[in-house]
Amino acid sequence: MISSLENVWAKATSEAHGRILTQLGVHHVVYPEHDMGQRVAHLVRGRMLDYIEFEDDFAMVKTNPPADIIGLPLSNSAVRTRYGITVVAIKRPGEGFTYATADTVVEVDDTIIVAGRTRATERFSELQ
Repeated sequence: MISSLENVWAKATSEAHGRILTQLGVHHVVYPEHDMGQRVAHLVRGRMLDYIEFEDDFAMVKTNPPADIIGLPLSNSAVRTRYGITVVAIKRPGEGFTYATADTVVEVDDTIIVAGRTRATERFSELQ
């Protein structure tokens, strides 16, 4: 357990263990094995390059762009309305990640990071 004056963090090995820690006053209970298991499951079964799920049904996915948005500025691709996701970053081969803008044109060899509801990001990454 790591603690400070205001925050106590603890690792739980099960839901029951987590409930006990919460009842004891632990402020932040983490489940690293469970969380990593979910992340690996997403990576193994899909075409995602990386996956992070947050609480409240929100996720960020690193993936390759689907063919129907290649060659278009993001504002013209309508990814937000068609797929319910937002392209937040883009990486060109040999370059680092940069923020995506409405004027960003997605190219075939790009890697993109998208954010949105968990299921929407999963569906989008399967479009390749």
